[in-house]
Formats: sequence, C-alpha cells, structure tokens
Amino acid sequence: MRKTCNLLNMWFLYLLSWIGIVIQLSFVILSVAAGLYYIAELIEEYTVLTCRVIRVLILVTMAIYLGMFLFEDLPASLIICGILSQVMHLLVLRTFPFFDLTSLPFLGAVAFVIINHYLGFQYFSSVYYPFSQVLSYFTICLWFVPFAFFVSLSANENVLPTLAETRPLTSDENDVVTNYFSRRSKRYGLLSFFNYAKESILPQRVKKVF
Repeated sequence: MRKTCNLLNMWFLYLLSWIGIVIQLSFVILSVAAGLYYIAELIEEYTVLTCRVIRVLILVTMAIYLGMFLFEDLPASLIICGILSQVMHLLVLRTFPFFDLTSLPFLGAVAFVIINHYLGFQYFSSVYYPFSQVLSYFTICLWFVPFAFFVSLSANENVLPTLAETRPLTSDENDVVTNYFSRRSKRYGLLSFFNYAKESILPQRVKKVF
C-alpha cells in the first residue's frame, strides 16, 4: 500500500513538473515576443542609429574572425567564408533600410549563411569543443548580424520617399508619392507581424462613450 502511494506521488510530481515547464516556456516566449516588439519599434523610429549599430556589429564580427585566425586552430575555409559573409552584409547595408531581396549582395549573404552553418557543423562535429564555446561561435559569428537584419525588415515603413527610390517604387518617375503610399498599405516585417497578431489575437479594448 505504501509503495503504491509513493508511486502515485511520483507520477503526480512528474505531471506537475511538465505543467510547470509549459508555464515557464509560455512566459519565456511572451517575454521574447515583447522584447522583439519593443526592439522593432525602436529600429523603425531610429533608422540611422540602427544602421550604425549594425555596421559596428559587422566590424566587430570581422575582428572576431581575425582573432580566431590568430589565436585558434580553425580551418581557413571557416574563417574566409565568415569574413566574406560580413563583406556581403556590408554591401546589403549600403541600401539600408531598403532591402532588395533579388540583389546579388542579399542573395550572396543568404548563401554564405548556409555555407557557414554547413562548415561550422562539419567542423565542430569532428573536433571536440565545449558546448558553450560552440554556442557562442554560432550566436556571435553566424546569428547576430542576420538577426539584426531580420528585425530591421520593417524599418523602411516610415521612411519618406526620395528620387533614389523611384525605380523600386514605380515605373512612372512622376508619381513617387502616390506609389509610395500605395506601397505602404502592404507592409512586411517583424513589427507588422506583431501588429497583425495584436489586432487578430488579443482582445480589443472598447472605449466608453460618456
């Protein structure tokens, strides 16, 4: 009888632990979503500062690759492809906050992200490194700058049109403003996704009329 009670208590605590994990993960996801929403709003408001921050991140990543070349015994292909990917990121940054998804620098940056992940997994699966070091390499060298670009996708929604934007906005160069505002009706980006989720999922507050 006592053994049966102990077994039931163990199963009860086991199920309770899973419920606690689900609750903790829910709070973590909500916190990350709130943080990303706040960062996306800051990026949309401070576009010039965001461009400078991303450029600094790219240069710091290049310096990290140089440090790994000098102080670590990593393959040359891993270092060269990593530096080339940062060069592509600098080329993409020239048109910030506007992104041409079919341009050669953008496609090259995406290709180098895939190549760097392949080379990284191939090397670290054959040579032992502590998990913290492997995770820090992937986080700082492979994920940080692409994540900054991903969060900045909606940064061009509040930028006023210029003559330099005429071709991507419209084929008629005399109607820049009209096509700009028609283009603004179709928003794509992280902030637009959060706004859509907020309007469609969260309950709307009804204003009282006195």
